[in-house]
Amino acid sequence: MAWTTAATVCWRLLHLPSARCPLSSRARCSAAQSPDAVDKEYADLNLRPLYPNRGHHMRIRQHVNPLSSSFSEPTGPPEWKEVFDDPLLPLMVDIGCGSGRFLIWHAKNSGKSQNYLGLEIRQKLVERAQFWVNELELMNVYFMFANATVSFEKIISSYPGPLSLVSILCPDPHFKKRHHKRRVLQQPLVDSIINNLCLGGQVFIQSDVLEVSVDMRERFDGYSGILAHVNYVDQDLQCDNEGWLLDNPMGIRTEREIHAELEGATIYRRVYQKVRDASF
Repeated sequence: MAWTTAATVCWRLLHLPSARCPLSSRARCSAAQSPDAVDKEYADLNLRPLYPNRGHHMRIRQHVNPLSSSFSEPTGPPEWKEVFDDPLLPLMVDIGCGSGRFLIWHAKNSGKSQNYLGLEIRQKLVERAQFWVNELELMNVYFMFANATVSFEKIISSYPGPLSLVSILCPDPHFKKRHHKRRVLQQPLVDSIINNLCLGGQVFIQSDVLEVSVDMRERFDGYSGILAHVNYVDQDLQCDNEGWLLDNPMGIRTEREIHAELEGATIYRRVYQKVRDASF
């Protein structure tokens, strides 16, 4: 299969050199040390001097009900020419981007070959992340306060360039069965991701909760004629017997991933590549 330019950029993202600390050093860490571990992993961003200006330890609501009426109306797209230097570049979207460090790190290290969009339902996190972006003078990454479950289609369908990568990394698990409808990855969002993803584009999902990972996997596995698990395309990406990727392919861990691994949790990951156009 011939790869598009967007797919090639996406492949390069998945092969960035890892910034993770060795397992032996992680094993000596504890959950109490996780803020320091996050700072160490993202040290090259040098965000600590900005903390006094934007509250490193500000109080953030950890759980938000996405079904609240205040989140029911779709958020419209930004003016792409105002938020990105080149809105025709391939776009990576991180759904539930949290603090934004993960995307900011990629934006700084991508060589301006890719644009990055973070969607987050907690407004304070978005405000701080965009503050960091402005301070770092990055014009290839932007953060939006939005409920991705209902806003993704309206936002992304207007982007003038190709959608090359969508990540959903350690989303809120909403453990109780009656709360599963609050999970971010509902079927309309899956359909929208697949429909908007460019040929050769990829979807990266992961969670430290097996039940959540299985739920996400089953939703994307249902499109086997359109998506292929990436280890069929790239034999360098090794999986266990259950089909979970053994290592993080993105070059750096998310904050939740750091915290979970410090506590000894297993991270369940899958990457899909679009091999055929979808029609809904």
